[in-house]
Amino acid sequence: MGEDPRVRSPGKKSSPRTRAREAAVQALYQWQMTGQDPRDVYNQFAADEDAQARDEDLFRQLVLEIPAQAESLDQLLAGLADRPVAQIDPVEHGILLLGIFELKQSPEVPFRVIINEAVELTRVFGAEDGHRYVNAVLDRAARSLRVAEAGSAP
Repeated sequence: MGEDPRVRSPGKKSSPRTRAREAAVQALYQWQMTGQDPRDVYNQFAADEDAQARDEDLFRQLVLEIPAQAESLDQLLAGLADRPVAQIDPVEHGILLLGIFELKQSPEVPFRVIINEAVELTRVFGAEDGHRYVNAVLDRAARSLRVAEAGSAP
Protein backbone atom coordinates (compact mmCIF):
# COMPACT_ATOMS: atom_id res chain seq x y z
CA MET A 1 0.00 0.00 0.00
CA GLY A 2 1.49 3.35 -1.05
CA GLU A 3 1.90 6.53 0.90
CA ASP A 4 -1.06 8.91 0.84
CA PRO A 5 0.06 11.75 -1.49
CA ARG A 6 -2.11 14.27 0.40
CA VAL A 7 -0.16 13.72 3.61
CA ARG A 8 3.45 14.84 3.80
CA SER A 9 5.96 14.07 6.47
CA PRO A 10 6.56 16.81 9.03
CA GLY A 11 9.24 19.24 7.91
CA LYS A 12 9.46 17.88 4.35
CA LYS A 13 9.91 20.74 1.86
CA SER A 14 8.14 23.24 4.05
CA SER A 15 8.81 26.85 4.96
CA PRO A 16 10.52 27.81 8.23
CA ARG A 17 7.17 29.11 9.54
CA THR A 18 5.43 25.82 8.70
CA ARG A 19 8.25 23.90 10.40
CA ALA A 20 7.84 26.13 13.46
CA ARG A 21 4.13 25.27 13.58
CA GLU A 22 4.86 21.55 13.13
CA ALA A 23 7.31 21.56 16.04
CA ALA A 24 4.92 23.70 18.11
CA VAL A 25 2.12 21.15 17.65
CA GLN A 26 4.44 18.45 18.98
CA ALA A 27 5.61 20.64 21.87
CA LEU A 28 2.04 21.66 22.77
CA TYR A 29 1.01 18.01 22.75
CA GLN A 30 3.87 17.20 25.11
CA TRP A 31 2.87 20.11 27.37
CA GLN A 32 -0.77 18.96 27.43
CA MET A 33 0.06 15.30 28.11
CA THR A 34 2.83 15.78 30.71
CA GLY A 35 1.98 19.09 32.36
CA GLN A 36 5.63 20.09 31.97
CA ASP A 37 6.54 23.73 32.31
CA PRO A 38 6.32 25.22 28.79
CA ARG A 39 9.84 26.68 29.19
CA ASP A 40 11.23 23.19 29.77
CA VAL A 41 9.38 21.89 26.73
CA TYR A 42 10.68 24.82 24.68
CA ASN A 43 14.26 24.24 25.83
CA GLN A 44 14.02 20.55 24.94
CA PHE A 45 12.79 21.34 21.42
CA ALA A 46 15.22 24.26 20.99
CA ALA A 47 18.09 21.80 21.41
CA ASP A 48 16.70 19.65 18.58
CA GLU A 49 18.81 19.40 15.43
CA ASP A 50 15.84 20.56 13.32
CA ALA A 51 15.68 23.88 15.17
CA GLN A 52 17.83 25.65 12.56
CA ALA A 53 15.33 24.86 9.79
CA ARG A 54 12.39 26.55 11.50
CA ASP A 55 11.40 30.11 12.37
CA GLU A 56 12.62 29.99 15.95
CA ASP A 57 10.95 33.27 16.94
CA LEU A 58 7.55 31.96 15.86
CA PHE A 59 8.20 28.60 17.53
CA ARG A 60 9.17 30.30 20.81
CA GLN A 61 6.10 32.55 20.69
CA LEU A 62 3.73 29.63 20.07
CA VAL A 63 5.22 27.30 22.68
CA LEU A 64 5.51 29.89 25.43
CA GLU A 65 2.49 32.12 24.84
CA ILE A 66 -0.21 29.56 23.99
CA PRO A 67 0.11 27.79 27.36
CA ALA A 68 0.17 31.19 29.10
CA GLN A 69 -3.10 32.10 27.35
CA ALA A 70 -4.62 28.60 27.37
CA GLU A 71 -7.49 29.52 29.68
CA SER A 72 -8.71 32.44 27.56
CA LEU A 73 -8.08 30.51 24.32
CA ASP A 74 -10.10 27.58 25.68
CA GLN A 75 -12.93 29.96 26.59
CA LEU A 76 -13.03 31.15 22.99
CA LEU A 77 -12.81 27.57 21.77
CA ALA A 78 -15.68 26.51 24.03
CA GLY A 79 -17.93 29.02 22.27
CA LEU A 80 -16.94 27.68 18.84
CA ALA A 81 -16.79 23.93 19.35
CA ASP A 82 -19.68 21.48 19.23
CA ARG A 83 -18.43 19.59 22.28
CA PRO A 84 -16.79 20.39 25.60
CA VAL A 85 -13.12 21.33 25.22
CA ALA A 86 -12.14 18.40 27.46
CA GLN A 87 -13.59 16.00 24.87
CA ILE A 88 -11.51 17.35 21.98
CA ASP A 89 -8.65 15.08 20.92
CA PRO A 90 -5.38 16.46 22.42
CA VAL A 91 -3.67 16.82 19.03
CA GLU A 92 -6.64 18.66 17.54
CA HIS A 93 -6.97 20.72 20.73
CA GLY A 94 -3.36 21.88 20.39
CA ILE A 95 -3.85 22.73 16.72
CA LEU A 96 -7.05 24.62 17.51
CA LEU A 97 -5.28 26.58 20.26
CA LEU A 98 -2.51 27.40 17.79
CA GLY A 99 -5.00 28.51 15.11
CA ILE A 100 -7.08 30.64 17.46
CA PHE A 101 -3.91 32.17 18.94
CA GLU A 102 -2.65 33.12 15.48
CA LEU A 103 -6.03 34.49 14.43
CA LYS A 104 -5.92 36.75 17.49
CA GLN A 105 -2.23 37.65 17.61
CA SER A 106 -1.10 37.69 13.97
CA PRO A 107 -3.37 39.99 11.96
CA GLU A 108 -0.63 40.28 9.31
CA VAL A 109 -1.19 36.60 8.43
CA PRO A 110 -4.34 36.13 6.31
CA PHE A 111 -6.96 34.03 8.06
CA ARG A 112 -7.07 31.57 5.14
CA VAL A 113 -3.34 30.88 5.57
CA ILE A 114 -3.82 30.18 9.28
CA ILE A 115 -6.74 27.83 8.63
CA ASN A 116 -4.92 26.06 5.79
CA GLU A 117 -1.81 25.54 7.93
CA ALA A 118 -3.93 24.15 10.77
CA VAL A 119 -5.77 21.80 8.42
CA GLU A 120 -2.47 20.54 6.98
CA LEU A 121 -1.05 20.06 10.49
CA THR A 122 -4.13 18.03 11.39
CA ARG A 123 -3.71 15.89 8.27
CA VAL A 124 -0.16 15.11 9.39
CA PHE A 125 -0.66 14.72 13.15
CA GLY A 126 -4.38 14.33 13.80
CA ALA A 127 -7.06 11.70 13.47
CA GLU A 128 -8.25 10.60 10.04
CA ASP A 129 -11.06 13.16 9.65
CA GLY A 130 -9.83 15.60 12.27
CA HIS A 131 -8.91 18.14 9.60
CA ARG A 132 -12.61 18.65 8.81
CA TYR A 133 -13.37 19.48 12.43
CA VAL A 134 -10.39 21.84 12.72
CA ASN A 135 -11.41 23.57 9.49
CA ALA A 136 -14.99 24.11 10.68
CA VAL A 137 -14.02 25.41 14.12
CA LEU A 138 -11.33 27.75 12.81
CA ASP A 139 -13.67 29.04 10.10
CA ARG A 140 -16.11 30.02 12.87
CA ALA A 141 -13.21 31.53 14.84
CA ALA A 142 -12.08 33.58 11.84
CA ARG A 143 -15.59 34.93 11.28
CA SER A 144 -15.68 35.94 14.94
CA LEU A 145 -12.12 37.24 15.42
CA ARG A 146 -11.49 38.65 11.94
CA VAL A 147 -14.89 40.14 11.11
CA ALA A 148 -13.59 42.66 8.56
CA GLU A 149 -11.42 40.10 6.79
CA ALA A 150 -13.50 36.91 7.06
CA GLY A 151 -16.97 38.41 7.20
CA SER A 152 -17.06 38.96 3.47
CA ALA A 153 -15.38 35.67 2.56
CA PRO A 154 -17.47 33.04 0.77
